[in-house]
Amino acid sequence: MNIAVVGLSHKTAPVEVREKLSIPEAQLETVMPHLCSYPHIQEVAILSTCNRLEVYIVTTETDAGIRELCQFLTEKAGIPLAKLRPHLFILLYQDAVMHLMRVAGGLDSLVLGEGQILAQVKTTHKLGQQHKGIGRLLNKLFKQAITAGKRVRTETSIGTGAVSISSAAVELAQQKVETLYGTSLTPYKIAIIGAGKMSRLLVKHLLAKGAVDISILNRSTKRAEELAKAFPKADLKLHSLSDMMRVVAQSDIVFTSTGATEPLLTRSNLEGVLQTNHSLMLIDISVPRNVAADVDELETVHSFNVDDLKAVVAQNQESRRKMAMEAQELLEEDVAAFDIWWRSLETVSTISSLRSKVE
Repeated sequence: MNIAVVGLSHKTAPVEVREKLSIPEAQLETVMPHLCSYPHIQEVAILSTCNRLEVYIVTTETDAGIRELCQFLTEKAGIPLAKLRPHLFILLYQDAVMHLMRVAGGLDSLVLGEGQILAQVKTTHKLGQQHKGIGRLLNKLFKQAITAGKRVRTETSIGTGAVSISSAAVELAQQKVETLYGTSLTPYKIAIIGAGKMSRLLVKHLLAKGAVDISILNRSTKRAEELAKAFPKADLKLHSLSDMMRVVAQSDIVFTSTGATEPLLTRSNLEGVLQTNHSLMLIDISVPRNVAADVDELETVHSFNVDDLKAVVAQNQESRRKMAMEAQELLEEDVAAFDIWWRSLETVSTISSLRSKVE
């Protein structure tokens, strides 16, 4: 019996590869039982975010289990394994355990120390249980990782002042308008497509940077209204997605953050509504991407995706590396605790076997 993780992340694969392996929450109900039906996979947990897809498995035979999982991934991505393999990482037992601890602690994130990943690890654990993918071993591993993630945030300062994907996106927008036009965000018409957690953070950071003209577009009006209630002093304009192209055409900067599996903005639908000399900045923090790559063919459109945030994030990273080293020491304690528990199972199994022989 072994624990393994196979995956890819912002460190190993560009967004155009990551989006092909994104697994929306709605698909987990079928994907997890499917993976558990493979002969050598007994347990499975799937962590899918904008910056990573990681599949944790308990396998009865390591090589065979990993082959089965890689076969699933290549079928999911529609990419031959020979082309997908350079983007994948494979970690076994203690390396896999430490990796999950680092992920939960925010040490493997694009934004070092960011807090949202811990909530995503918790969700992975919850959904893994709900869809019967997680058994005894992964249940214990994820509980230990969640504990480790909490310790990192309470016993070190790594989370203090950490930027998020959303704040980095706003910072990127501000840098671009300052470079191109020498102004702040205040005079610009800004639209946000989506009303989830990332969009809420976008609003928070846009307001902090002086933005005043912000429109929210979302499929669910109720969710957009809930977002607006969180910012009672801001005059947020709410629109349904049916108004999307009209609002986009009137905007200067558009952020996209939805769970759509196909692009919402493309060259064809933009060139049909944009005025000839209207300059538009698109910042897409979704995976799969909400903005098609072909929008870059439009002369007045400047498009950025989540991979373009790396330069912004790097400015914040260096001062946090010492904190990361402190956090790593804490994580090693949690890895050791899991290892002790794992070994205790072997002891119990041996004792049970001896008893049965005596009887």
